[in-house]
Amino acid sequence: MHKPHVTVAAVVKKGDRFLLVKERDKFTATICYNQPAGHLELDETLAQAASRELFEETGLTLTPIGLVGIYNLHAANGIHYLRFCFLFDGAQITTEPCPKDADIMSADWHTLEDIKTLPLRSHLVLKCIEDSLNRPIQDVSFIYDDN
Repeated sequence: MHKPHVTVAAVVKKGDRFLLVKERDKFTATICYNQPAGHLELDETLAQAASRELFEETGLTLTPIGLVGIYNLHAANGIHYLRFCFLFDGAQITTEPCPKDADIMSADWHTLEDIKTLPLRSHLVLKCIEDSLNRPIQDVSFIYDDN
């Protein structure tokens, strides 16, 4: 039976900037940029997973304000990902991001125009950001969770 990898991602917006993490792609070994993102773990909701990944990769503690979208990706590495992307409001952040995860080289703010020039982990990085600007954001309660 086929089972896609369930992942979460965090679009964090502060003014006209978005928070991205710099990391080394585990499959290609190249340096790239991504939203704080990762896999859903046992006994956590999708929103909790997004907040956890955000904390691990940036040191920031935030709660998602909405669901940007659900993305079905058959990646070049042969893995099928089902990605749930959440929006976080970074307006009140006054501290610099400080990654806790040793795999994250840095976490920095970028404009949309800057992001378009960066080597991105996948095309979903830009797609999620553009969707956060151009599509209706769903309330987190849109996702039913029986936990």
